[in-house]
Amino acid sequence: MPDPAIITVLQNQAEHERFASATYLALSLWCEAANFSGFSEFFRKQAAEEAEHTGKLHDHLLDRGVMPALGTLPAPKQDFTDLISVARHACDLEKENTKGIHGCYETALEVKDYPSTVLLHWFISEQVEEEAWTGKLLALTQRATCAGALANLDRHIIKELT
Repeated sequence: MPDPAIITVLQNQAEHERFASATYLALSLWCEAANFSGFSEFFRKQAAEEAEHTGKLHDHLLDRGVMPALGTLPAPKQDFTDLISVARHACDLEKENTKGIHGCYETALEVKDYPSTVLLHWFISEQVEEEAWTGKLLALTQRATCAGALANLDRHIIKELT
């Protein structure tokens, strides 16, 4: 059985990943309602990816004899003023996620939980990618300063970010 400290941080991270999935769904819905169907599709894919991340953490815990706990998630933010605020929200979400992953890794090192460090290496690399695309998303939305530019970006956002 893993050290209780690593169980706690991995469970907390799994809950954050679940929250991130719900947040990306909320961003998708906002974009769809605002007629940004390309952004909506992109954020739906991100919601599914975050759900996969939750599954990786849950599987790791289960493989080690720990039953993952599912808590009540807060409702994600759904009221945004514009696409730039949506992009900023995604950036902030991924920065928080990175902090959580790094905290998990630090705990795994402290308690010498080497199986968790191997898992967390994958997450650390993934967060580099996540912060890169959110930074690009924010830069692109800030640069699209007119309706035509936003419409063009919406048509090509998946290609731009994948």
